[in-house]
Amino acid sequence: MSALPKLDYIYTPDEYLEFERQSDQRHEFWDGYLFQMAGESLSHSRICVNLTIEVGSKLRGKTCEALSPNMKVRTSTASLFSYPDLTIVCGEPLFHDRKKDVIVNPRAIFEVLSPSTEKYDRGKKFQRYRLGNETLTDYVLIAQETCLVEHYQKDANGNWIFENYTELIDVLPLEKLELELALENLYNRVELQPVTEEE
Repeated sequence: MSALPKLDYIYTPDEYLEFERQSDQRHEFWDGYLFQMAGESLSHSRICVNLTIEVGSKLRGKTCEALSPNMKVRTSTASLFSYPDLTIVCGEPLFHDRKKDVIVNPRAIFEVLSPSTEKYDRGKKFQRYRLGNETLTDYVLIAQETCLVEHYQKDANGNWIFENYTELIDVLPLEKLELELALENLYNRVELQPVTEEE
């Protein structure tokens, strides 16, 4: 059994990694504070597996590869260490240190939204990702209760362009990665709630 993180203690990145590598639980690091990651729902789990199968199979034999949610991603300032639901790296992976468990050159990051983290994933976390990872070109958010995929793509001028997809017949184009992901495959076996208009 590993120790619990100290509350109200500001960790250095090295202290965080020393703790995290011995911990039974996963924690994200934000400006010195540790946040334990919650368990996932059945829908979240299914989407993550579907995503891994879909992306992994399409990248087979290419220069890019998909990495599991156990691989940490670090921003350039080391103010954020996180566990994306799936990360794509193109070319040679670059690491934080010799342990090779923290990637510093993500090309695409996928997050499956949970009610407790949805606002964070769309807001502050994405802000850190896009300002702290020059290699990042695509950020994809996948809702787990309704059919909704949000795609942020960096253009040639460094601006982020937003598109969303709301139908199972839609296909998400990741042009810079030469990938197309069918929403019906991402949501395979997921029980989706109908979208209702608020009165």
